[in-house]
Amino acid sequence: MSFGKDLLKKIKTAELPGIHAHGVFSPPSRPLFTYEEVLEKNPKFAAVNIVLYLKNDEWHFPLIQRTINEHDRHSGQISLPGGKREETDEDFAETAVRETSEEIGIEKHYVRMIREMSPIYIPPSNFYVYPYISYTKKNPEFILQQSEAVEVIEFPITCFLNLPDEPDMMVLPSTAGNEVPVINFNGYIIWGATAMILSEFSQLLKKM
Repeated sequence: MSFGKDLLKKIKTAELPGIHAHGVFSPPSRPLFTYEEVLEKNPKFAAVNIVLYLKNDEWHFPLIQRTINEHDRHSGQISLPGGKREETDEDFAETAVRETSEEIGIEKHYVRMIREMSPIYIPPSNFYVYPYISYTKKNPEFILQQSEAVEVIEFPITCFLNLPDEPDMMVLPSTAGNEVPVINFNGYIIWGATAMILSEFSQLLKKM
């Protein structure tokens, strides 16, 4: 399947698969919480961003490999650009755009928001995350915030059209001996909340 210039309009109106899509790549030991139960835990709020751009006439988006940090539960993992909401952010969409700019250098005024996706709770770090899809008309020149990211990985969205309904399982150094579902892209291992968000993005694309 190829995606033309009308991709952005189709994404904006497509139905979100939500919890079902998250569940495909959810670690087996991951507990389920209602929104009310999450709020009782006094979570930290954050936003992440799937920012689309055309490269060689094909739609891509960047993921980052996080900097190793012994105080960060998600240290070294592959993730979407994003981070904690600040009091000065007008809304979570602004958080997503600001963090994208800070972490990988995409200029904020070139980013246009398309839509919000289904929020997701991350029990180990007690974050409630709002994922967004956006785009930039200008080809990004990535400038990494070294304290947050050591590498940008550019993913063509066609790679996410064939995510299996029964994903591969792996034991990773940070999973305490437990197998978790993973996305393996050219040796980059994506799991946890990022894989769950990308699972929803994949199913959204398949509906179009």
